[in-house]
Parts: sequence; C-alpha cells; structure tokens
Amino acid sequence: MTDTMDTTDASSAIEVRARPGVASPERDVLRDVEDSVLWIATAMIHHANRVRPNPSGMKVGGHQASSASLVTIMTELWFEQLRPEDRVSVKPHASPVLHAINYLLGELDQRYLTTLREFGGLQSYPSRAKDPDPVDYSTGSVGIGATAPIWGAMARRYVDTAFGGPDTVSHDVPATGRQYSLVGDAELDEGAVWEAILDPAVAELGEIVWIVDLNRQSLDRVVPNIAAGRLEAMFGAAGWQVLTVAFGALLEALFTRPGGDALRRRIVGMSNPEYQRLLRCDADELRSRLPGEGADGEAISALVADVDDAELVRAFRNLGGHDLDALRNAFHAIDDTRPTVIIAYTIKGHRLPTEGHPQNHSALLTVEQFEDLAAELGRDPQNPWTRPDADSGAGRLCADTAGRLRRTAVSAAAPPTVPADFGRTPAGTSTTQAALGRVLLDLTRSAPDAAARVVTVSPDVSSTTNLAGWLNKVGVWSPQERQDWFADDPETIMHWREKPTGQHMELGIAETNLVGLIGELGATWSRWGQPLFPIGVLYDPFVERALEPWSYGIYAGGQSILVGTPSGVTLAAEGGAHQSITTPSVGLEQPGCVSWEPAFAVDVEWTLLASMAQLGRPDGTSSYLRLSTRPVDQSLAAVPTDPAARERRRRHVVAGAYLLRRAERPAVTLVGMGALMTETLAAADRLAGLGIDADVVCVTSPGLLFEAVQARRGVQDGSSWILDRVFPAERAVPMVTVLDGHPHTLAFLATVNRVESISLGVSRFGQVGSLDEVYRWHGIDTDSVVRAALDLVGDEPGRS
Repeated sequence: MTDTMDTTDASSAIEVRARPGVASPERDVLRDVEDSVLWIATAMIHHANRVRPNPSGMKVGGHQASSASLVTIMTELWFEQLRPEDRVSVKPHASPVLHAINYLLGELDQRYLTTLREFGGLQSYPSRAKDPDPVDYSTGSVGIGATAPIWGAMARRYVDTAFGGPDTVSHDVPATGRQYSLVGDAELDEGAVWEAILDPAVAELGEIVWIVDLNRQSLDRVVPNIAAGRLEAMFGAAGWQVLTVAFGALLEALFTRPGGDALRRRIVGMSNPEYQRLLRCDADELRSRLPGEGADGEAISALVADVDDAELVRAFRNLGGHDLDALRNAFHAIDDTRPTVIIAYTIKGHRLPTEGHPQNHSALLTVEQFEDLAAELGRDPQNPWTRPDADSGAGRLCADTAGRLRRTAVSAAAPPTVPADFGRTPAGTSTTQAALGRVLLDLTRSAPDAAARVVTVSPDVSSTTNLAGWLNKVGVWSPQERQDWFADDPETIMHWREKPTGQHMELGIAETNLVGLIGELGATWSRWGQPLFPIGVLYDPFVERALEPWSYGIYAGGQSILVGTPSGVTLAAEGGAHQSITTPSVGLEQPGCVSWEPAFAVDVEWTLLASMAQLGRPDGTSSYLRLSTRPVDQSLAAVPTDPAARERRRRHVVAGAYLLRRAERPAVTLVGMGALMTETLAAADRLAGLGIDADVVCVTSPGLLFEAVQARRGVQDGSSWILDRVFPAERAVPMVTVLDGHPHTLAFLATVNRVESISLGVSRFGQVGSLDEVYRWHGIDTDSVVRAALDLVGDEPGRS
C-alpha cells in the first residue's frame, strides 16, 4: 500500500498479525462499543454543522473522516488496554472521538455533545485547560501534542526520583504508567517530531508508546510517498521498538487461500493512490482492477472470483488499524524497556460514505448519508445521544471501563516560599547573564526548600550561559548514576555528575525539545501534585524557534521560566545571524507570560525570584527573561541603602519599571531597558551638560507596563499604580525610548501621558563589529539618544 512498504524485515520492524477465524462474545461486545464511539463522534460533528443554527454562515468543521480512522484504535486502547496511571495524547482531528469515549464512560455531560466548536463548549482540538472532560494533553499544533508525552514521561520520572514515587519500571509495564501518543501519519512531516524522537535521552523511556494512524492522506491529497519501510527504519535507528499492524483477520484469511501470497504481494506493492482509488470501487470493479497487470494477476483473479461481493469489499479494506484482534496483539507485544511505535494501517473515513476519498479531510456527511449511517448502525438520527443500555454487554463494558480508569484526585502541594530579596548589593562590573548563575547558587543557601524545586534545562549550552556553578553544585539528572570520567581532571571546570538527584537536565541542540520539557516540568503540580520551578536556558536568537511549542505549553497549563541569553545586537562580534531583534516584542505579547529585561544584577535577582514565586500554582504564570553578556558598572543601579527605600525600589522593579534618576525640572524623559541603560544614563549626563535635565526610567517589563496602561483604560483587570510612580502626569514631558530590540516594544509608553516621543531601537539585521560601531549603525548609541532628545526639546542652554 505504499511505494516501498516491506513488513518482512525483522531487523527494523515486527509485523503483528490477526489470527483468521478467531471470534468471541467479548469481541462482539467491543465492536458494539466501537459502533457507539463512531456514531456519537460523527453525530457531534453533524450536529455542529447541519443542525445547530449558524447565523454567520462561517464554516464550523470537525473532521469526520479523520475521526473515523482512529475509532477502532481508540476503542481498543480505552476499553481494553489503558490503566488509570496511563496518559494519552490524541491527534487534534480526533477530538470528537475522545469526547465520545468520555461521554460513554460518564465523564462528559450530554449537554456538551451539541456544543462542539461552540463558544464555551467543546474545543476544536483536545484542550487540557478548556475542555470540560478529561484531556491528558492539549493538542492542535502539529507535532507538539505528539511529542508532549515524551516530555511528560521525563517530568514524571524526575518527580519520582526527586520526591519519591513508585519504581519507574516494573517487570511488566512501567509503574508510573505508559505515555501514549496517537499520531496522524502526515504529522510525521513535522520536524519537531524527529527532533524529539532522536534526542539521546528518549531511547531510555520505555513507557513511551506511539500509535501512528497510517491512513496515507493529508489535508489535500493522498500522500504519494509515505513509505512504511522508511518510517520503520527511522524509528528503529532511533532505538525504538517498531510494531507494524498492516492487515486484519479477513485479509489474513484470504492470504491463506490459494493465490493468497500473490494477493499479499499485490497489496503490499500497491501505491497509496491506487489503493485509495480501489476503496471507491464496488465488488465488480474491484475484481476487474485488483489483479493488476503483473505476473500474479491470474492467481489473484482466481482467488477473488470465489469471494462473494460483500466479503470482498470488506476484506479489501480490512486493515490492521481497524481490526481489534490485531491491535490487541500489538499492545501485548510492547517491550517496555524502550520506546515503542505501532504503525497501524487505517483508512481515512473508515465506514463512512467519504471513505478513502482524497478530499475527505473536511468533508461532511449529507443529511441523507447521516441517516443511512444511522440505519447501518441501528441508531436514531433524531435521538443521537443514546448510550448503550446499562444491562447490555456494551453498557456493562462501559461501566467496568469507567471504574477501572477512575483516577484518584490529585492534591497539589503548595510550592515553597521563594524569598523576594537576598539583601546583597552587587558591586563592580558584571553582566546580567552572570547574575543568573549567582542567583541560583544564592537560592541554595538562603532558601534550600525553594532551591530543591528548581530544575534547569538547556540544549548543550550550560557552560556558555553561566550555569556551570549551579550545575557543579546540584549535578545533572539521570535515571541512573553514571561515572564522571573527568572528575579527577584538574583542568575540568564544569563537572558532569549524572545522578538521579541531579537538578539539571541537558538535551541535544533542539530548542523545541527544551521548551517541550520545561512545559511538562511546569505542569507536574497539576498532574502529580508536585510543583517544580523549571528554568530553560537558551541563546536568545533562538527563542523564536522555540516560541510556538513553548506558547502551546503555556496554553496547556505548563508554567516555566525561559531565559534567553545572550541577547540583542549587543552580541556585536557574532554578527546579524546571532542578534535577536524581535524577542522583546514577542515577550510583551505572549499570553500567560511576564517578560523581563533587567539591566543590573540586582534586577535579575528580584525579577527571577518574583518569577519563581509565580510557578506551580493554579493562578501561576510563566516568565521570559532576556539577559546580556555586556559588562555593566553595577554602581549605575544606585540601589538605595535604606531598607525601606530598597524595598520600594524592588517593588517597582517587579512591577515593570523604576525611576532611576529624578531631575528637579525635567525637560525630557529618557526610558531605557536592559543593556542600553549605560547609554541612557550617559545621554542624561550629556544633556545635563547642555542645560537639559532628564528623568531616567529603567524599564524591566514592558509587558507589565502595557497591562497597567490597559488597566487604567478599563480594558482589562489589574492595577495601574506603577504608572503614577514612574510616569506621573505632573512630570509629563517629551520622551525618548531606547532598547536593544525593535523600537515598537516601548513606543506605547508615550501614550501614558500623551507626550511627543521618539522610539529608538533595532529594526534591521545586524552587522559584525565592535559594540560602539554596531550601536552607532543601529542608532542606539549615546549620540543617537542625545540627538533624539534635542529634536524633541531643542538645545537651548539653561533649560534646567
């Protein structure tokens, strides 16, 4: 059925077969449940599109065909295989199947079945945060939901080794539960999938089970070149067990007859488009076209001539992914010492009138087709939500499954208290990046309970992002302790001690993996009742590469801290390829996240501690810190020595901004952020020499300031007090804003008091050069700030 399909190579895959002629009352009951799942899932989509009023006329959708291809797999998984400790990620377009199963298990109220894709109702794709029924993993963004259980497995193992739990692996199946991903074959085109599969840490996760719904179709077409053999080889090369479920019992029975070997060769060697086309044929046309023009044609013709019409049509579409026995055998063959992928052959739109059609992705059954399906399944289209009778075999199976899968409610432990201030005032010259490592080390001394909840993650950049000291102290997490062969090497500065008690997790160079992992580490408080403080560290230029999966993790309830460092065109010698421009704007706009760009080491301390204090709780938020490798004179921070004044400064820092210099009669306000506070302060000094006094404001969080502006306007809830402290109306004067990033990030600040303004920043790709040269080329050097201020207020002497 694919151009290179080969299920006989035992070195790369094991073909799992159904036994012909096997039948049992239990399987008949399960098939009744399967019918109910197919019907309810299809009816939900039908109601949303054909029954519910739609005044706007906009498409609703719901993917009946994509749902149908997974019905058998999900029925077998839920009603025979799952245990309460297992977790499942369901491919986005099969969300109606998940809701149908939850309804049959009593986990979803009937009133929601009419609300698919309706405001306040069932979401378009499974949502852990927004759906009213149990959803283990939010999916919807291609590739991200598929890989989430990998990071969920690592997070579960970390929680168990750090805080106690059942043994990770028992003699039978993982005691912490399997982590299943139900993946569409077209989803395997997403590069993030393979980044996760190939990470060296994944090969040890025996609880990972992927089931690939190999229906050979994407959104627009039959996929011509999905080669099962190639997929098998790729998974096998990554160390995964590969189980292929190609054919069901009806086809296997035909293969045992005279001419059966020829029929197998013909189907195996058939291209995807040809197989899909034959699905649209009736029995007579199938007899004519199936033999083909090869040497096996005569034997195939003789075989199919003796098969009645109905059996021939059923057998040709009897693939392994629609055969309960074949799937059951595959689940029983799972080797829990390594990840497993089950490649299950399916038909998109199985048992629906749209079955196998190349454009069935968004197709909807007509009213007549829906009524025909109801007659075939013995359902009432006017009363579609009837559950199986409680006294029937299907009803009892649903009740027994609901009892078996019932989970104990999780009681989340309260996260430990995070200190707000260590009381130190950094001196000398330092960088905000270096301050990150120092804050983590200070936390181990000042608040060990809080420090014990910190887990750092990086993609092979621990040393270059100043985590070496932290890593030396806490060690690297590993399920098993490994020998550090450089422990006695006096020239080794960073010691790589791998042990189950380590608090740093290192992945390969794949930023999507990093943010996927910190997202799941940030969800452990709600999954297993153990809050963590996950901190992911990566180069700021690559934040945007990681942004989509991190954003999706926040959407799914994962709370974490992402640190981008080093950042901006301040990376002068690295050139344009390694200079981030838009990340300050991205941080400002990311929902569920507070963005920070501290200028001084003490600001890093206060903002990082404030970020940690927001993790691991129902009302928590994520944070993004943008740090720099530029050495800065720490005396410029002018941290107050009076305790009350220091606390006032800290409160302003964590509210988004503080007044760093206050002029007696300001003619202009200079607003800087991050590394450019040095130029901002130097410009203030230069202007003072010209008789032009300036207030100097240091912004730590443009996002918090924008929220304050919105709150003042009544657009959203919140407080706006920081605006009155930093930008009081009585001191309103023209404003210059400057940052190492896109100027639009701070441009909104001029609206606080509606003053004239000039916004300086970076809006073109960078250049290699010295810091002065690069700043001058982008117009963010001290001269540029002074010129902008003079353009606003003039250069007349004596303005002060």
